[in-house]
Amino acid sequence: MKKTFWIMTLAAFAAGCADNSIPRAQLPELDTTNPLLAQWETPHATPPFSKIELAHYEPAFEAAIACQRAEIDAIVNNPAKPTFGNTIAALERSGQLLGRIEGVFYNLLSADTSDEMQEIALRVQPKLTELSNDISLNPELFARVKAVYEHPGCCLKKDDKKLLEDTYKSFARNGAALSDADKELYRQYTSELSALTLQFGQNALAATNAFALNITDPKQVAELPAFVKEGMAADAKARGEKGWTVTLQAPSYVPFVTYSSNRALKEKLWRAYNSRALGGQYDNTEIVRKIANTRLKIANLLGYKCYADYVLERRMAKDTPTVEAFLEELLAATKEHADRECRTVSDYAAKLGFEGELMPWDWGYYSQKYRDAEYALNDEVVKPYFQLENVKKGVFLLANKLYGLNFTPNTEIDVYHPDVTAYDVTDEKGRFMAVLYLDFFPRASKRSGAWMTEYRGTKTVDGEETRPLVSLVMNFTKPTGEKPSLLTFDEVETFLHEFGHSLHGMLAEGRYESQTGTSVYRDFVELPSQIMENWATEKEFLDLWAVHYQTGEPIPAEIVESIVAAKNFLAAYGNVRQLSFGMTDMAWHTIAEPYEGDVVAFERASMAPTQVLPAVDGTAMAPAFSHIFSGGYAAGYYGYKWAEVLEADAFSLFKEKGIFNREVSGSFRDNVLSKGGTEDPMDLYVRFRGHKPETRALIEKMGLKKEN
Repeated sequence: MKKTFWIMTLAAFAAGCADNSIPRAQLPELDTTNPLLAQWETPHATPPFSKIELAHYEPAFEAAIACQRAEIDAIVNNPAKPTFGNTIAALERSGQLLGRIEGVFYNLLSADTSDEMQEIALRVQPKLTELSNDISLNPELFARVKAVYEHPGCCLKKDDKKLLEDTYKSFARNGAALSDADKELYRQYTSELSALTLQFGQNALAATNAFALNITDPKQVAELPAFVKEGMAADAKARGEKGWTVTLQAPSYVPFVTYSSNRALKEKLWRAYNSRALGGQYDNTEIVRKIANTRLKIANLLGYKCYADYVLERRMAKDTPTVEAFLEELLAATKEHADRECRTVSDYAAKLGFEGELMPWDWGYYSQKYRDAEYALNDEVVKPYFQLENVKKGVFLLANKLYGLNFTPNTEIDVYHPDVTAYDVTDEKGRFMAVLYLDFFPRASKRSGAWMTEYRGTKTVDGEETRPLVSLVMNFTKPTGEKPSLLTFDEVETFLHEFGHSLHGMLAEGRYESQTGTSVYRDFVELPSQIMENWATEKEFLDLWAVHYQTGEPIPAEIVESIVAAKNFLAAYGNVRQLSFGMTDMAWHTIAEPYEGDVVAFERASMAPTQVLPAVDGTAMAPAFSHIFSGGYAAGYYGYKWAEVLEADAFSLFKEKGIFNREVSGSFRDNVLSKGGTEDPMDLYVRFRGHKPETRALIEKMGLKKEN
């Protein structure tokens, strides 16, 4: 049976200002036997994952692309004078079916992929890029947008004005004002860039999965903590191998190099991890050059000296000199401290009998040994207090105390993998706020790292509100037959970090999906996530849920104090390490001429000012640096440190007023979390905090004295 249901109504087109002259789009009839094209009669209109098959994706994409083209044609061919309602709001509301399909496909491409899905992505991506270009380069459409921008009328609300400004600038920044010849070049460059970034991500994932170290000699794992051996045994079993296996997934790789004294194996692992996609079958080095050079071509075509200038025009930082000065300021304030920390660990290693120069693969082991001795702290001491189920309860409790949110498992909601759990999220008045999906454990079909995403954002059309479908995807230590999942302190911080992103989505308010939730400037988006990490070391919070999984004993104050002390001990080193990533990102995206040289040499030079541990030949992070080469953080990695300054300053208000203070959390919700991208982020921040952020707050948080 076929029927058409996904039609953009006149009311939807006219949201914002009434305009009854908008014609109804002549949309193609949809094959609703395809679950991606059918109406979702599910709880909260959630995706029916169990009904979706690989064969459904490409026909659904084709149909949705055709629908959006019809919607755009209706806007362009409207004989009525261009208005906010019949042009800007109509454009905002177009493409909803395509957005829904993209939400499912691309989220699963990261969280539960397969070779077949990656092949589909390679076929579909050029069509999506072509559609995007056809819209942004459509001269008749841009003429209507420009007409409204130049004569907006007097009935627009604040969010309408912001949408109008964002829409116009988006067209201008995506080639709409170019000559016909340059538009064709723009199409070519963006199509090439789209394919390159997709291939980069696939290569990085394949290279990560391609390496594993299987150990069958019990003597080589005898010294390892039980949780490390159990995880390795589980990985070996899953791969059909005997003994113990280490992979390049973080929950496997990091504990091994931290606790094993076997330098030869650690060096092998470290080199493998730090040379992923550097040569070999999944080589990304040529792709790195092509991505950087193609971005430069696009920037030059649009009138910018370099890609960073293009990107930063629409960021909180505003321009390249501001970012470079910011990174240099933090480096100057912390590099000496980082060098001192490195010498401390190196001297301690020498006392334990280590000879020679401390290398990167030695760092985790000896810094952990030092931490154990100096602070009586290691993962074996900490992990029993961080059982995953308790951590989850604690995170939910924090959201309740700050924002009145409640989380109820909903087994009626279809999930995409047995590891995933879905929750109904409501506020203290019972208002439905969101669906939250939690996906905790690593698997071969999931890329590494942790992230928050949405299957659907927040919007209001013709008075009817749509609430978000939010997903948190992580790679935490798996439970074993003997133990539940016990998290390291770093994993607890990761949970809180990603949950902060989810709060940004779940507490979103607004009429336009492009403005709500995490749809903010990239260097502002990490504030809600990074501020949440502060509660991980607040004893008042931990006492509510952090108990030993066997004895029920609350986490002792001395352990929390040791965590804080140990965290501050390597704070400068960690800061400089992050700065090295931000600086190499800026180096790649401030090139003013095409780069045809050696990728490793380029990286070595860009990271030289931040070098603490020795550089190692034959390694480079760029070929697997997915954040900037396939993940949307190009000329934006500095944003993590930028947000740390914001959150350190912001959290100081909670410290002053109380970590559960509802007045402070209410202000943070009203001025940051709920506002999304409806206003300039600096205005929102100053409204919450009362002043602009300063780097001093972060330096003080790290326990360092800022150099004059």
